[in-house]
Amino acid sequence: MLEMASVKGPLTPGPVRSLRGALPLAMVSKLFAPLALLGLLSTGCQTIPPNSLATHNSAKWEKEISALEARDKTNPPPKNCIVFLGSSSIRMWSGLPAAFPGLPVVNRGFGGSQLADSVNFADRIVIRYQPRQVVIYAGGNDINAGKSPEVVYGDFVALVTHIHEKLPNARIAFISSAPNPSRWAQVEKVKHLNELAEAYCRQHGFDFINVFPLMLGPDGLPKPDIFLPDRLHMNAKGYAIWQAAVRPYLR
Repeated sequence: MLEMASVKGPLTPGPVRSLRGALPLAMVSKLFAPLALLGLLSTGCQTIPPNSLATHNSAKWEKEISALEARDKTNPPPKNCIVFLGSSSIRMWSGLPAAFPGLPVVNRGFGGSQLADSVNFADRIVIRYQPRQVVIYAGGNDINAGKSPEVVYGDFVALVTHIHEKLPNARIAFISSAPNPSRWAQVEKVKHLNELAEAYCRQHGFDFINVFPLMLGPDGLPKPDIFLPDRLHMNAKGYAIWQAAVRPYLR
């Protein structure tokens, strides 16, 4: 029987070759394969999901981002603030400060943006404020633009990873992609994105705020009375649902 003490030095291909004369190759493989797997696990080896960052163009939002930066010069966000970041459902939440009285919430939603846009502008409208918490809503526009749930998920991972690396002490919360009547044909893709994002949040200690089921009626379809006439964006009733869902996660 082979004594492990006879294998000196690191477990590299060199020592494996030196054992071929003493052990069959299959036995050598069985001996070292678990050790190799253990090494991968111990280093936290993970596959980075595909994303659209290399091809996505955020230039059309430059004017809006510059306007936010100009506003910051005269009315800067408070220290230790809570930044809400994302697409038009965040931007149109005009009653955001009133919805969370006593909390230093800052609205940094812009346009009909996608997750990749938030990645590209995070340093300018999130990181620089050094917030204590970031609440994100985006992803629906991405799917509507033709991106697969897997690629949108990759953009989500890129965003939360970037924020966490720059703000390691900040809490991060992700509001699930919402159901809406105008894009109901995309609902299965939306569900898949939510499943991927929720699993990632659970694994990495981020908050996942699932508003999807709260916006459905008894028939399993989006509640018709919580949307504006465009059947995409929410009215006051819709935002009241979000307010109740989000509030327990704010710190």
